[in-house]
Amino acid sequence: MDEFALIFRHEDGQKVASPEQMQAWMKQTMDWIGGIAAQDKFVSGTGLPFEDSKVVRYNKIVTNGPFGDIKETIGGFVIVRAESVEEAVEFAKGSPVLQGEGNSVEVRKIAKSDGVH
Repeated sequence: MDEFALIFRHEDGQKVASPEQMQAWMKQTMDWIGGIAAQDKFVSGTGLPFEDSKVVRYNKIVTNGPFGDIKETIGGFVIVRAESVEEAVEFAKGSPVLQGEGNSVEVRKIAKSDGVH
């Protein structure tokens, strides 16, 4: 069984949800993750807040950010175990992130460690 990262992309980082919307979304997210965990296929996950963020660019230039005024932001990720990319995609289809117009969940297989560092 392989591990896959489900990366949550938000198209409009400027839209700020109300506290009620955030609470409802968090409950939906926890229920969604609970369903994956009940199948013993949830590995880990977290949100990625904007505070205390930096971007290191070519030539080691460091800037503040990322910021919500860019077209697309990464809001977080979860790691799941799945038999195939298709199974991981089925998990992604249930993500509450997809309720936001233009949002997406990128599914990426995680490379297996072969002991080489």
